[in-house]
Amino acid sequence: MEMQWLDCHHSELSAQQLYTVLALRNHVFIVEQNCPYQDLDGQDLRAENRHIMGFLDGKLLAYARVLTPSLDSAPVMIGRVIVSEEARGLKLGYRLMEKALESCDTHWPQRTIYLSAQAHLEGFYGRLGFKAVGDVYMEDNIPHIGMQKA
Repeated sequence: MEMQWLDCHHSELSAQQLYTVLALRNHVFIVEQNCPYQDLDGQDLRAENRHIMGFLDGKLLAYARVLTPSLDSAPVMIGRVIVSEEARGLKLGYRLMEKALESCDTHWPQRTIYLSAQAHLEGFYGRLGFKAVGDVYMEDNIPHIGMQKA
């Protein structure tokens, strides 16, 4: 299985790529998880934000968004981490996160990296070097926990 990985600044996204990303996010986070929330949060096309995409045979199977630190002292934030339903179990989550971490290191070296993980994925992110910070909290009726990697 030869994946094609892209790490794009939002200005490099084609309209088709952006549509494909938003369709996958909508399907997984809103439909599949039965969680109505505002996915279009104004972050996709701002600052130096990055979009990490994994394609197989032209089909988007994995995606993550990397947000520019809001302040000089703020962490880089990884979010909207998705592996499509048909590709789960193929260990793409690890490959996707490796690509997202590489992007963070390339564009914001030496910065702390933060993510808001669904609580049941704490072990997955822990194996990638993230540590829980704070307590479990509810976001869109799903338990989450803040996690950080120095």
